[in-house]
Amino acid sequence: MEKSRVLVVGGTGYLGRRMVKASLAQGHETCVLMRPEIGLDIDKLQMLLSFKAQGARLLEASLDNHRGLVAAVKQVDVVVSAMSGVHFRSHNLLLQLKLVEAIKEAGNVKRFLPSEFGMNPARMGHALEPGRVSFDEKMEIRKAIEEANIPHTYISANCFAAYFVPNLCQMRTLLPPKEEVHVYGDGNVKAIFMDEDDVAAYTIRCIDDPRALNKTIYLRPEENILSQNELIAKWEKLSGKVLEKIPIPSEEFLASIKGTDLANQVGIGHYYHLFYEGCLTNFDIGDNWEEEASLLYPEIQYIRMDEYMKRYL
Repeated sequence: MEKSRVLVVGGTGYLGRRMVKASLAQGHETCVLMRPEIGLDIDKLQMLLSFKAQGARLLEASLDNHRGLVAAVKQVDVVVSAMSGVHFRSHNLLLQLKLVEAIKEAGNVKRFLPSEFGMNPARMGHALEPGRVSFDEKMEIRKAIEEANIPHTYISANCFAAYFVPNLCQMRTLLPPKEEVHVYGDGNVKAIFMDEDDVAAYTIRCIDDPRALNKTIYLRPEENILSQNELIAKWEKLSGKVLEKIPIPSEEFLASIKGTDLANQVGIGHYYHLFYEGCLTNFDIGDNWEEEASLLYPEIQYIRMDEYMKRYL
């Protein structure tokens, strides 16, 4: 089967750069949107030039120039958006509405994958303020996609390992704890952790798969479904050091939201849903519009979290 031509939007971002790499590795003709707004951002420009050296094409177009964006989209079959939706860096999910309009007008795109890659927003209608804004905006993008009849796939990638695994799910740090670790509730609620390169590999693998068309694809490989206690135990075994565990009851955790900055308030809400509610694992994948990636693509050898942790020893 002929491989689709792929356009990555947000290709210099944390996940986007991995999408570019995965697309090239899987043999797709790969384009990266180069926005003129890059200005004097030398790091992003150097990264784009490195993509070009690896065989990617740079398509210059601005999200604010509809005609130019349509022209870029017309050159590809699949559009993958990896625009940022995290509040502690940049949050620009709704810019994708301009991308949806361009795809709709171009009329040639066989698959659009909007920027999701976390919890499934369709299951987060109950989410706490102010963190629910991320889910509401993603659902607004979905509504626009579906109203425009654009073929699509939504990726629910759960927890990016770098943000949750080395730090044993501690907030406000990315480094492993040295003496003590805060445990959410009893620490036994299961979450799902994914190496970011594996997220990209599964995502690109599904773009030409009819089984993934107009569906939500969950990244839920069995050995990466772990509780916080299991993560802590893996780290203690690897490091040879036992940490003091300090449990945080749910009421105390939610109370800590008061008087903090917006990014922290968003984080506390999301952590509550993850580690007290178990929002990633408290449902079964079962209806006709959902699939699980590791079952669809057993050939992908995903990274287990004890392997991931070894980088931090």
